[in-house]
Parts: sequence; C-alpha cells; structure tokens
Amino acid sequence: MSRDGVSVSASPWGPDDEIGRLNWITPESRRDIIEHLDGRAMFDLSVELFMDMPTWVAAGDPSFQIFMTHTPNGSVLDNLSGAGAEVHRKYSYSGDSILMYSHTGTHMDLLNHLGFYGLFWNGWTADKYLGSRHWMKGGPDHYPPIVAHSVLVDVAGMHGVDCLPDAYAVTPKDIKDTLKWQGTKVRKGDIVAVRTGRMTKWPDADAYMSNSPGIGLAAAKYLAEDLGAMCVGADTIGVEVIPHEEPDTFLPVHCYMFATAGSQIIENLWLEEIAQEKQYEFAFIGFPLKVRGSTGGLMRPVAIPLRT
Repeated sequence: MSRDGVSVSASPWGPDDEIGRLNWITPESRRDIIEHLDGRAMFDLSVELFMDMPTWVAAGDPSFQIFMTHTPNGSVLDNLSGAGAEVHRKYSYSGDSILMYSHTGTHMDLLNHLGFYGLFWNGWTADKYLGSRHWMKGGPDHYPPIVAHSVLVDVAGMHGVDCLPDAYAVTPKDIKDTLKWQGTKVRKGDIVAVRTGRMTKWPDADAYMSNSPGIGLAAAKYLAEDLGAMCVGADTIGVEVIPHEEPDTFLPVHCYMFATAGSQIIENLWLEEIAQEKQYEFAFIGFPLKVRGSTGGLMRPVAIPLRT
C-alpha cells in the first residue's frame, strides 16, 4: 500500500511473517558469531529501572512503579499467605510487583507498534488482529534469540563532543563520516547502535528526554536501504530526533522502520562504556521478554567483543 508518500510493505518472507528483518538471523549466522566471541569482556547495554526514571509518559502511559505486595512484618499481621503468624515470624516473606509501559527502559520497538493509515507491517489491521488486550500478530513471543554482528556508530565522538546538541538530526553524512572516522563498515544484517551522547544526561528526565537528538528520516532510510541494517538502536528515548524534522508528523522514523522496512528499533541503549573503549564492532546478544502480543520487547542486551 502506498499513499501520500508513505508505504506499508508486504513481507518478502511471506504472509505469516511476524518478525521482519530478524529473519536474517539463522542458525548459521548465530553460530558464526558465537564461535568468534571473546568472553574476556562483556558490556551491559541496558539501563536500570527505577522510580522517577526517564520514560515516555507524555501520552498518559504509566511511569515505572514498584511496590511491595508482601513485607516481613506485614505477613505476620495480615497472614495473606495463609501460613499463619507464627510461621512468618520464623519464615520472613517479601514480595513486590511492578507497573510499567512496555516501552520503558532498554527495549525493542516491534513491528505492531506503528503503521500508516491503520495498516501495519505485512498488512496487519486492528480489525483483524487486535484483541481486547493485545495484538494477535507481531508480539515478542514469536521472536528468536537475537544474536548478531553489531556496529557502534559514535556520531558524538566523531564530532568531538560529549553529546550532540538538542534536536540534532543525524544525517546520512554523519553516518558515513563516523564509519570512516572509526574505520568500520556496516554489513547487511548488522544491528547498528547510534551514539548521540544523550546518556551523559541520564538520569535527569528533562535533560535526557526534552528535544532529544536522534536519527532523521534520511539517515533511517540510508541505514535500512543502502547499508542493509537489520535493526537500529540509539542511546535516546526514541532513536529518532525530537522534535521531528517535518511538521504534522508523528514518529515518522518509527513508522518507516516498522511498516515500510520491516526493521525494529532499540531504544535507551547504554553505549557509554563501549564508546570509551572504542569497541566499535561486537556481538549484540539480546532476548526480548516473551510477552504475548506486546508492542514493546523489554530486554537486557549485552555487547561481547569478537576475536579478530
């Protein structure tokens, strides 16, 4: 479907496809990566989850909340477990629950998250595939373990700054110049992690989230179409530049990546350590939680250097 300059793609992997470019991950590609791991170092690419953390609440979604459901003394007093006060004087019991938007912290945005004119990747529509609680298509319960070659594109480092300016739109030239500066190349099927330096503002919510730098639509198309990136991530709240470059748009990079390119994005990546170590190529290993039908795949990815 093409309309008003945007398009929704049918998957080249067939009408039942729910994972888009993640189909490029094969047993052989995973084996090739795993055989070249250098386990002497490992970098955690995720952020901590905590009360009042920077997260998307502007549209009314819940902030991250954690609360106790059982406490040692409370278990003695209220006996919610049914075991009895005397038992809980000896066997102390603590438990808790969390409430959060599925797009909180380090996570992967999935192909059922955004589309064009009510149409999502591979022709999904809400009237056919959206139930009372969740999508019947595109959830992370169908996702494979994500093990892939990855390239850090340290745009902030290339520009010689700790952090790119507010609302800076990363361009194709920025990507090209950074890859040349680093001496790296993006191969088809790579996960590309773009560093803007915005994590230097973390965890100040206003400084981190307001007018965030990020990739512009031209850079997204360059990464997806010219370089063949499988997924694109960044150290920002939304990967793309905010405010958007064009008026009267809503997350245009998201919509293009999902509906047109069939490519996921990964938000809120912690890239400071690998940038400091100049670890520009690595194995990306991440496992989205298998939450049926969710539009956001909560994950704790790691970067492991590769033997040369």
